[in-house]
Amino acid sequence: MVWRGWSIARRLFVANLILVVLLAAGLATVMVYDAGSRTYEQTSARMLAVATAIADSPAVKAAAQEPNPSATLQPYAKSVMADAHVDFVTMMSPAGVRWTHPDPQEIGKQYVGSIAQAQAGHTYFETTAGTLGPSVRVIVPIQDSDGTVLGMVAAGTTVDNVQVLVASRLPAVAALAAALLIAGSLAAWALGRYLKRVTFGWGPEELGQLFTYYESVLHSVREGLVLVDTRGAMVLYNDHAALLLGINAPPTGPASAAQPSLDSLGLPDSLRELLKSGRTATDEVHLAGDRLLVVSQRPALSPGKNAPAGTVATLRDHTELTALASNLSSTQTLVEALRSQTHEHANRLHAIISLIELDRPREALNFATAEHRDTVQLGGKFVEALDEPFLAALLLGKRAQAAELGVTLELTASGDLPPNTLDPRELVTLLGNLVDNAMDAAARCAQSPTVWVDLLVADGELTITVADNGPGLPTTDLDILGRIGTTDKSSVVPGGRGYGMALIRRATAALGGTITGENDGGALMTAIFPLDALEAHSSSTNGTP
Repeated sequence: MVWRGWSIARRLFVANLILVVLLAAGLATVMVYDAGSRTYEQTSARMLAVATAIADSPAVKAAAQEPNPSATLQPYAKSVMADAHVDFVTMMSPAGVRWTHPDPQEIGKQYVGSIAQAQAGHTYFETTAGTLGPSVRVIVPIQDSDGTVLGMVAAGTTVDNVQVLVASRLPAVAALAAALLIAGSLAAWALGRYLKRVTFGWGPEELGQLFTYYESVLHSVREGLVLVDTRGAMVLYNDHAALLLGINAPPTGPASAAQPSLDSLGLPDSLRELLKSGRTATDEVHLAGDRLLVVSQRPALSPGKNAPAGTVATLRDHTELTALASNLSSTQTLVEALRSQTHEHANRLHAIISLIELDRPREALNFATAEHRDTVQLGGKFVEALDEPFLAALLLGKRAQAAELGVTLELTASGDLPPNTLDPRELVTLLGNLVDNAMDAAARCAQSPTVWVDLLVADGELTITVADNGPGLPTTDLDILGRIGTTDKSSVVPGGRGYGMALIRRATAALGGTITGENDGGALMTAIFPLDALEAHSSSTNGTP
């Protein structure tokens, strides 16, 4: 339970500290053992050198053949012990009877130890207990030129003295172990502080539980959520974001080894630019296929840091809301056109009544006939050319609305449009908003405000061109014009002018067409629709096979 309450940093520090302690203890043990082995080897080698030098001495060989070797060899042995710093030098007869010994009382007694190997003419090493205690010794035979063993020499040092030599190396071993322990502890402490900083002092169980909660929330919300790092890689996105963006790859998480880049996911250009830029955005409208997405983006800041680690973007699908706004916009467009037309007809009707009251029936009849003839001629031209009464009704109403604004609306149409090709709602939304924008722009022009509308059916395509002689587009990038907030009009509610370009682009995408904008003495908007795409959309809308 104590371990479960610790953070990752503390666990790592304690585990690393235990590991370093064990490693230091093991290393110290190995070094002590190695130092002892080396000391015993060096001591044995030194004893061998001393004993061999004594055994090879001509004086020793000569003394070994005298009746009383001790008289000559005992002083020599003491001198060698003092000079060579050995604890004993014992020379003996081939039978093992001592000729010399550090304790004169032991002379003449039997040597304590193994002598069989030396009696056979071989050198022998051993560690055994003798009269001076446990000692490391070597026994070398004293041989004449014929190889006959004349005696034996044993040189050695006590084990206590050897252990003193080993102990002299322990401070170096302890210092190295302590340095290793301190270095390992400092490394564990530094790594622990780093982990505590990046994990905010949470334990692995808490982090795992938190990740489980976040993962559940992430995939249960009905808004798209996208996390992008500073390298432009999509670190995380939920199921709804994948649906809205048309991403086929499965949603990724922090544990995923592969984090796809934005360029590899086939996102719409405007949305990819927003996510890669990392800029702050609030309720920007972006077109993704035939979906209209409202995107907000904020930098992802780590606690206590000012530098962003990436960005977090939320995506909301406003396609259905925009469809309702489109229907509302279409209705408002038709109502506004009818209102303008009704207002104009009321004025003309008052003029006709006044002429009749002034007893000028001929002028009244000519005035009414001319108005009717112009209306029938204009409507007949569109109906005859495009066979689409909705267009004729819309444009006739827009002509009356333009007259109220003091704008000249010039309408042209050519080509034959097959019947049941257009979706009236989408077309009214598209053309109505294009004409409204053009009239508003032209009305701000001081001299001869004019709007031109041309509908052309040719080469299997319907081309709608709307131009004005107003101030022109602020930018020809329709992605920017399609974002809420770029309009200079006060109304930015669904169906208002702030949504105009967004509605135009959505309707264009829904009809399978393309739209472009340019400046040519004013704004020039051109929408092109393949007739087969229009027919397919109309069939699906009407429910026909």
